[in-house]
Amino acid sequence: MRASKYRHVFGTEYKKEMCYDNIKLSGSAFDSNFIKVNPKYMAVQWGSAGGGAFAVIPHSKVGKLPTDFPLFNGHSQPVNDIDFNPFNDNIIASSGEDCLVLVWNIPEAFTTTQTTPAAKLSGHQKKAGIILWHPTASNVLASTSADQTVKIWDVETSQCKLEVADHADQVQSITWNYDGSICATTCKDKMARIIDPRSQAVVATTEAHYGAKGSRITWLGQKERIFTNGFSKTSEREFKIWDPRNMSEPLSTNSIDNAAGMLMPFYDEDTGVMYLAGKGDGSIKYYEMIDEAPYFYHLSEHKSPVPQKGVALMPKRGCDVKKCEIGRFYKLAPTSAGTMIVPIEMAVPRKGDQFQADIFPDTRAYSASLTASEWFSGANANPKLVSMKPGSDNGNSSSPVAMTMTSPLAALEAENAALKAKVAELEAQLAQLKTK
Repeated sequence: MRASKYRHVFGTEYKKEMCYDNIKLSGSAFDSNFIKVNPKYMAVQWGSAGGGAFAVIPHSKVGKLPTDFPLFNGHSQPVNDIDFNPFNDNIIASSGEDCLVLVWNIPEAFTTTQTTPAAKLSGHQKKAGIILWHPTASNVLASTSADQTVKIWDVETSQCKLEVADHADQVQSITWNYDGSICATTCKDKMARIIDPRSQAVVATTEAHYGAKGSRITWLGQKERIFTNGFSKTSEREFKIWDPRNMSEPLSTNSIDNAAGMLMPFYDEDTGVMYLAGKGDGSIKYYEMIDEAPYFYHLSEHKSPVPQKGVALMPKRGCDVKKCEIGRFYKLAPTSAGTMIVPIEMAVPRKGDQFQADIFPDTRAYSASLTASEWFSGANANPKLVSMKPGSDNGNSSSPVAMTMTSPLAALEAENAALKAKVAELEAQLAQLKTK
């Protein structure tokens, strides 16, 4: 039995009163996760009567959403994917079947539907697919499309600066390496490709999975290995681990089960834990990625009788270190009236409330290492790192310490306190008017 700090990680689903109900989920058949999350908001691809929309939901909006909840509605056709900016919680990008990628500013308080994006990125010839912000450079965004291209955008100027058109079919997933110098894709033609985006060239390719269904790809942080998951010839769900310097054969292959749904991968580069959430079932399996063969170690599995349509993972700076929470998932669960968002807390069982430095190494900071122009000019930089210890003086006002949202309940309490303060202010003004 291999020892691991994360062997006994367990998942706890929030009670119904702390979930988010009356979600009108999009009926799009595009293979995305349908939901993204950051420490301030959740975003969900929305089913709308016309055009394409998504909702941005503050964590404080616990309970049943009103039927007239304001949306972000700027696409003329359904939204295919959404992604929050890693360096600004109030910026989000969306892609749609109308070939457009839109970038939005999220107002701190909005009561009406937003229809005007901050930037419109046009250039794809067919429906835009997966979008992914750059991990270290500000305002750099990658997008895929059914036109078989990957485009890299400078959001500041709304220009496509780079394009890779060497795919033989629609790109199904994309990932950046640790410093964002290289990216990799999986494609409907069953091939995985490693791309040098600034030379606009595919530098390595291999047939990743032989099954007819889709596949996904994830770069394993500083380990300089690549993780792909998909289906075998016999339709078994499987994953493979690759050395990007030699893609001729995988370092390791693991068959998982015979379930039909795609596995959605989420890698925690701080802990080395890979989570695989099954679409259409209620499982989240997790593995520790290690440095010796077979390069992975099965930890455990969170099981639920309620299936999930999509899943999102909270960035580490939004986790509650006092509860030894190393991850928090938000799953889209079907209900009799529609869809509900259910948070799932992933925690390491530890006694005491002291900061556990061994399970919370320094994590990515809430600030970019490079500007867009520096990256497009050829510069590379590792991400900035900050301590997760509460009260740490890391010189970053938007650090994990400042941004941590311990739970939806904490967010609700904060909003309630703000409303009480506002009421007190108005009552004081009213009292002044009565004395005049």
